[in-house]
Amino acid sequence: QVQFVESGGGLVQPGGSLRLSCVASGNIFSRYHMAWYRQAPGKEREAVARVFLGDVTDYAPSVKGRFAISRDNAKNTVYLQMNSLKPEDTAVYHCNTVPVTNAYWGQGTQVTVSS
Repeated sequence: QVQFVESGGGLVQPGGSLRLSCVASGNIFSRYHMAWYRQAPGKEREAVARVFLGDVTDYAPSVKGRFAISRDNAKNTVYLQMNSLKPEDTAVYHCNTVPVTNAYWGQGTQVTVSS
C-alpha cells in the first residue's frame, strides 16, 4: 500500500524559508501528477503547488513566485521549496496525487510562520 511521508516543517520567522519533502513508499511518482496541499485551522484544504507528468508546474496565486515544487522520480520524492514565508502560510502541509487519492493521505508536516 502506498504511503506518503512528509517532513521538513517547523517554526520559522516571517521572510524565512523551509524545504518540505514527501517520500512515497511505492514507486508511484512517475505515474501520477502530484501536488502539495495545505490546510489551516478553520479553513478548507487548498492545493498550493502542482507538478504534472512532464514537470509542468503551477501555483496558487497566494504562493506564486515564493514557492517552488519539484519531483525526483528516482528517489520517489516531491519537494516544496518555500521562500519569503508569511504568517498566512501557517498550515499543515500534505502531498498527494492530482486529483487526490484519499487512501494516500499521510500525517503531513506542520509549518508555522511567526515572529
